[in-house]
Amino acid sequence: MSSTKYIFVTGGVTSSLGKGIISASLATLLQSRGYSVTIQKFDPYINIDPGTLNPYEHGECYVTDDGAETDLDLGHYERFLNRPTSQDNNVTTGRIYQSVIVKERRGDYLGKTVQVIPHITDEIKRRMLLLGQNGEFEVVITEIGGTVGDIEALPYVEAVRQFKWEMPDDCLVVHLTLIPYLAAAGELKTKPTQHSVKMLQESGVQPDILVCRTEHHIDDDLKRKLALFCNVKKEAVIESIDAETIYAVPLLMRNEKLDEIVLKRLGLPHEGKADLSRWKDFLYKLRFPTNEVRIGLIGKYVELKDAYKSIAEAFIHAGAANECKVQLEWIHSEKLNADDVEKNLRGLNGILVAPGFGERGFEGKLEAVRYARENNIPFFGICLGMQCAVIEFARNVLGHKDANSTEINPETSQPVIHLMEAQKSITEKGGTMRLGAYNCELIPDSLAHKIYKRNTISERHRHRFEYNNAFLKAFEAAGMKATGINPDNQLVEIVEIPEHPFFIGTQFHPEYKSTVANPHPLFTAFVKATIEHHNSEK
Repeated sequence: MSSTKYIFVTGGVTSSLGKGIISASLATLLQSRGYSVTIQKFDPYINIDPGTLNPYEHGECYVTDDGAETDLDLGHYERFLNRPTSQDNNVTTGRIYQSVIVKERRGDYLGKTVQVIPHITDEIKRRMLLLGQNGEFEVVITEIGGTVGDIEALPYVEAVRQFKWEMPDDCLVVHLTLIPYLAAAGELKTKPTQHSVKMLQESGVQPDILVCRTEHHIDDDLKRKLALFCNVKKEAVIESIDAETIYAVPLLMRNEKLDEIVLKRLGLPHEGKADLSRWKDFLYKLRFPTNEVRIGLIGKYVELKDAYKSIAEAFIHAGAANECKVQLEWIHSEKLNADDVEKNLRGLNGILVAPGFGERGFEGKLEAVRYARENNIPFFGICLGMQCAVIEFARNVLGHKDANSTEINPETSQPVIHLMEAQKSITEKGGTMRLGAYNCELIPDSLAHKIYKRNTISERHRHRFEYNNAFLKAFEAAGMKATGINPDNQLVEIVEIPEHPFFIGTQFHPEYKSTVANPHPLFTAFVKATIEHHNSEK
């Protein structure tokens, strides 16, 4: 008998129902009962990872400590569970096929014909088991991306079927589906769910639990009907009604006894209730703030807010920590210029310039930095946002009008941001940036040191270009200090303007490490500074 239990979360009817949130919520409930839990995501697309995908295609690319570029759902997993994930927590079809082809070329299959069954499904099952093999986790939750019926998802559903056949007592399937409400008829409709479950059954998989997304409450009669048509017990039909915040979902799932049903089905102790006291405290602060601030998020993907998902969530965590409602103003950097920047940014209590790549919207970001610097508005720049702060300072304080990044202008005479030495010989795009966690030493008495209250920190990165140390002395003499340095290569990781009320830029991505239990200190300090700015303006 396996010492690890496995839960598979599938989806039906439509995409974007929230499999990641349901997975994270269930994991939170099990964790709060004392179980060690992790979550992994299997994505059906053929890309090796989402690192080369345009944010408009797939939203944010989330980065783990070990440098894996992953699906944004891993951010939810970490934010809910407060524990890091790794490259083993996100697997794509591209990685599955790549592994199988490498083995075939190496001769591992001894001349056999390589097929979807058993070779691809065996590789999928190997990855499904990977996180549970070292005994660290009692429960592994696996989210299957896409929707049942998608051609891309078929090998994963088949692997789940085999898994259930081989380990019937150690795994279960949770199927997330939609119960649409037809306003004209004034009723909820179960037929899409029935068809979704039937399609899953045609692939040989019987769901153990149905989680039903709905805009209206599902009564007992409807649950009984779903149970009858879908071959599940009535108590295993779970209502997942729309919530005001994703962070309320664990409480809603506890009220529906999802964790208790799962533990019973897996033969695990289920007495008592999940202890969500700290979670409730967070929700209370979130729902009943004592302050409110407006922060401008300046980026070029603001039409798709998932492109900045971790930043938006980090502001929620930091807002709750400060008992403050953070009202994000999503401002497109392409629409900012010197003539209208004041009109667009006037009244903001803080400005964050977001990460990104490329020339589009770049000059607008520089204008946002200048406006924040000249008007003493709290400023926070992340990755390209920090580089914009450096370039803006070089142009408007040092007087280097041609200052730029060689990413934007390879011929600039003042390359204050340039390509990292280790990147100069790289030609391939996928997985080749400076990725993952690196140490950073903080200068004593700096703003960063006061915020972190530590001498050395570790933060996650995703970039190719860096601060050009040839200009360091000139910057520091003019008032922009380098206050965070990588000890191994002397890369400038943090810049500040000490004379400014709050002005900080980081080459790393602090948003990746913010969780419900541990809001990131930089975001918490930034929100606090915006509150102080707001109060000073009254």
